[in-house]
Amino acid sequence: MKVIGLTGGIASGKSFVATILESCGAVVVDADLLAREVVKLGEPAYRAIVETFGEGVVQQDGALDRKALGRIVFADSAARKVLEELTPPVIAERAAARIERERSRGTPVVFYMVPLLIEAGLTSMVDEIWLVFVTREVQVERLMKRDTISQEEALRKMAAQMPLHEKAAYADVIIDNSGLPEETARCVKTEWKLLQERLSSAEG
Repeated sequence: MKVIGLTGGIASGKSFVATILESCGAVVVDADLLAREVVKLGEPAYRAIVETFGEGVVQQDGALDRKALGRIVFADSAARKVLEELTPPVIAERAAARIERERSRGTPVVFYMVPLLIEAGLTSMVDEIWLVFVTREVQVERLMKRDTISQEEALRKMAAQMPLHEKAAYADVIIDNSGLPEETARCVKTEWKLLQERLSSAEG
């Protein structure tokens, strides 16, 4: 089974590309969904985060306040490093279990969608990397609109990740999502078709 890392930057459109891949029949393991699972009330990672960052990251219902936590870690690189030591190993463990489950089912290819695939040193988990790319200008604009934030805050959030032009050096396939949605969809479907051809050739 081939495991493909699907990555990008904040507001680059990874989820949109994943949706198109799923419509083509692809299996996608989403690290963001796993991240929400591992910090649910009662989970070990939840308890560790609250002990580390305090009650200010807890909502009235006891659930983790992801926005409050995000404000802390995006403004403080030391705090971000602490968080990265708490949750990514658990997420990677669950992702590996999901991927193995698909392998046992005979699934030919699985996409592992994770924003910090390269930064977190998880490239050894995948056979190739697909990068969802947008220009810096588009990324800033979409992030400001998505999160209703200022340009300054958008740039600060982007600075917490490796720039997309640097990630491009690691990519086997680049999906340009800077233009219209239908253009991105065509690009993804073309790359999916080429992937199927590569898989067929490998089997032959």
